[in-house]
Amino acid sequence: MPSNRKSGAEAEISELIENWARAVREQDLDGVVAGHVEDMVMFDVPPPVQVRGIEAYRETWPPFFDHQNSDSAAAFDIVSLDVTAGEEIAFATAILSCGTREDLEENPEPRLRLTVGLRKESGHWAIAHEHHSFPAES
Repeated sequence: MPSNRKSGAEAEISELIENWARAVREQDLDGVVAGHVEDMVMFDVPPPVQVRGIEAYRETWPPFFDHQNSDSAAAFDIVSLDVTAGEEIAFATAILSCGTREDLEENPEPRLRLTVGLRKESGHWAIAHEHHSFPAES
């Protein structure tokens, strides 16, 4: 019978990602950046196509916070999160409800897709790659 319990690595990674999402909601820039490796890479929805390095990653968040500040009911909530972990490498996929009240009224389905690649550094899991995407509108 399969177990719904997460392994130690899966639980640690889930907590890391949940803390990251909470930091985004709280607009805690240091919290958003925490838990990432220095040479991380991000593929995001708005330009640029790719972001390399923790400082460049840090610079991408204030414009998003400004967008979210336009509405006190803006959301950035994990709806589902799945983690697969090996000894030194792991990945996670998540679906998030993300947007302003107006965004979510127009399209209430949770639709931000998140894929995260992680590696173990000094005995702790850290995010090495983030990929954010929205489904293409048809």
